[in-house]
Amino acid sequence: MFEEFETKRILTDSAEINVRVGGRGKALLLLHGYPQTHACWHKIAPKLVDNFTVILPDLRGYGDSIGPPPDTDNQLYSKRSMANDLTFVLDALSIDKAIVVGHDRGGRVGYRFALDHADRVEKLVVLDIIPTSEMWERMNAQGFISGYHWQFLAQPDGLPEHMIGLDPERYLRHTLDSWAKVRGSFSSKAMDEYLRCFRQASVISSCCADYRSGATSDWYNDAEDKKAGKKIICPVMTLWGQRDGRSNLDNISIWNEWCASLPVGHAVDCGHFLPEENPDATLSALLPFFKER
Repeated sequence: MFEEFETKRILTDSAEINVRVGGRGKALLLLHGYPQTHACWHKIAPKLVDNFTVILPDLRGYGDSIGPPPDTDNQLYSKRSMANDLTFVLDALSIDKAIVVGHDRGGRVGYRFALDHADRVEKLVVLDIIPTSEMWERMNAQGFISGYHWQFLAQPDGLPEHMIGLDPERYLRHTLDSWAKVRGSFSSKAMDEYLRCFRQASVISSCCADYRSGATSDWYNDAEDKKAGKKIICPVMTLWGQRDGRSNLDNISIWNEWCASLPVGHAVDCGHFLPEENPDATLSALLPFFKER
């Protein structure tokens, strides 16, 4: 899927990150979400290599990246730790600053990167998320049902790891299909890649650690920043999937509370997986934003 890309292994302070790099021009960092890998960008990344240096990491513990054993304090898989990995990635590639696009968990890493390392982020795009603390605080009965995985994956003592490990393929396929607007929206090559990685016990464990951090350290870090009035200073775009049954959260107004300037964005006709379900509309929204001064 990425014939024009080179694969690199980059060591950070506590992880080893698998990265694909291709193209030339301004640095563009694309971050995947759960339960996927960098392969989620396979419909978009090849169309960007003529104008951008496209960087596609697997988040720590996901895909072919190696993360540390999960810790009981939920710090090692916090978005702060994952964002810190990105500083090592950019340093290893001799890049000072990048445009960052993050989907799902990658969006959470992306906005944490913009908050903690503002000098490294030129622009930020977040796909189909609102900030973690806002997600928890605004969750209602509908949200608890549709977003059950937030609570399930954060359960302690290895419970979700055991249950998912009994049939990881069924869990992965159910998750992807249930979040997409149309079942079967994923290419066979991408699905094979997701399955290859998600069958690994270490990946399942890392994913659960990620969500445990989402329910603890990430929520705390967000709340502290909001209390202190800390803002994302770079230009921000938010795009989200417009599908039946989705709650009518006002994404622009929510993100505006976190940004120094008014964010832009709109809904895209698809489910949760914008880069794969509707890559053309997603790319059409991204390119003008990338070019704006």
